[in-house]
Amino acid sequence: MPRLAVGDVAPEFTLPAVGTVDGSPLSLDAALAEPGRRGVVVYFYPAAMTPGCTTEACDFRDSLASLQGAGYAVVGVSPDDVDKLAKFADRDMLTFPLVSDADHAVADAYGAWGVRKLYGKDVTGIIRSTVVVAPDGRVALAQYNVKATGHVARLRKALGID
Repeated sequence: MPRLAVGDVAPEFTLPAVGTVDGSPLSLDAALAEPGRRGVVVYFYPAAMTPGCTTEACDFRDSLASLQGAGYAVVGVSPDDVDKLAKFADRDMLTFPLVSDADHAVADAYGAWGVRKLYGKDVTGIIRSTVVVAPDGRVALAQYNVKATGHVARLRKALGID
């Protein structure tokens, strides 16, 4: 699937979630509808509880107050099932929603599913990516093949938060 670019309409989704107020599925439209919302940071990661994904998730957790203060919500997307996501959220005290894209349809629609390198080998799976969706449902920022370490700091800078 082609990657999204600034100005593209972001594909709507509703997925099973961990970390929503009442445990209900999370939709992009609902996340965008929050009053004062400047955008939703939708980040795709390969697998919960792995070193790189933990680093990235904890960086989002540690930057969440400033991101929210600037009007951005954060949603993590992986192909993991809800039970694994719940363990990940509990273990690392993640305070933002994680959604399960088990059939990788959303990752595919966002251009975050495909061939990537893992320890020098080509594997098919999640391509670590971040898409910021503006309140009008259009892509405000799209970053693909990001590195887990330091990604959130670079994102904050790109959003003008730092």
